[in-house]
This record gives sequence, C-alpha cells and structure tokens, in this order.
Amino acid sequence: MINEIRKDAETRMDKCVESFKGNISKIRTGRAHPNLLDGIQVEYYGTATPLRQLANIVAEDSRTLALTVFDRSMSGAIEKAILTSDLGLNPASAGTVIRVPLPPLTEERRKDLIKLVRSEAESGRVSVRNVRRDANDKVKALLKDKEISEDEDRKSQEEIQKITDLMIKKIDAALADKEKELMDF
Repeated sequence: MINEIRKDAETRMDKCVESFKGNISKIRTGRAHPNLLDGIQVEYYGTATPLRQLANIVAEDSRTLALTVFDRSMSGAIEKAILTSDLGLNPASAGTVIRVPLPPLTEERRKDLIKLVRSEAESGRVSVRNVRRDANDKVKALLKDKEISEDEDRKSQEEIQKITDLMIKKIDAALADKEKELMDF
C-alpha cells in the first residue's frame, strides 16, 4: 500500500517536472527552434488547427525558422496567425516557404524572460509539493486507520521527502540551464 502511494507520488511529481520543462521550452531564447511555434493555431476552413498540421517547420539557421506550407492557399492565414501571436515575430513569405527571422533579444527582454522562467519554476515546485502533501495525507490516513505503524509512517514520509527533493533539484537544474541559455545567446 505504501509502495503504491510512493510510486504514484513519484509518477505525478515526474509529470510536474515534465510539464515545467515543456512550459519553459516554449519561451523564446533568441535561438530558432521549431517548438517555438507549437502554440500557434491557424484558422483552417473554419477550424482552429495547430500550425504543425499545416506546415513543416525547420530551423534554417540559428536565427531563422522556415515553414513549408502544405496547402499554398493557407500561406496568408499562417502568416497572419504568426503575426498575431504574442511571440513578436514577423514572417516573410517566399512562395510556398515562409521564413520567420527571430530578432535578437534585448537585455531588458532577457530579464523579463528570466523572471517568467523563475515564476514557472516556482509553479513547478509548488506542484511537486502539492503531490508530496497528498501522498503524506494518504499515508497519515493509513496510520489513522491503523493499517501501518508509526515507524512505517515516518519512513514513508522520509522517502516521499527524498523523492520531492530530487524532483525539485531537477526543476532547479532545468531552471539554471534555461537562465544560462537566455543570458548566453
């Protein structure tokens, strides 16, 4: 029973860490990466469709993304969707290929992005701690129902805390990498 609680907590904490990493991967660092355009939806025959389903996205060089549009008639709509996104990008169309140059980041913008990344990290830590609290509550309920002893309770809480510490270290490592990436480029 305790092992199930611990494994469930570890799985949920892992998901929190992965969610955090996914969130910060979408934050622009000045380096062109196809995932940068993942959140963009394009109006395609009356339906909001992810950009990835309408075009092939590749990093042409470190500062340019190239989109090869599958349906040539959608080029205008794709350009408009990129322009209206909150990424601050200006696409340039050249036939079936749309090039999206990434402007260099200013120092002020870098600091804003670092603040954003840090707040995402804190949200990730809070999520991990919430999972820890839930797991500890389940263990305490077992203790209250006298299904486990106090020693088992203490031991399982220590194990859950070790898992929590490990996950928070993973979040901190990802945060440090992203901050370094933002400041270096």
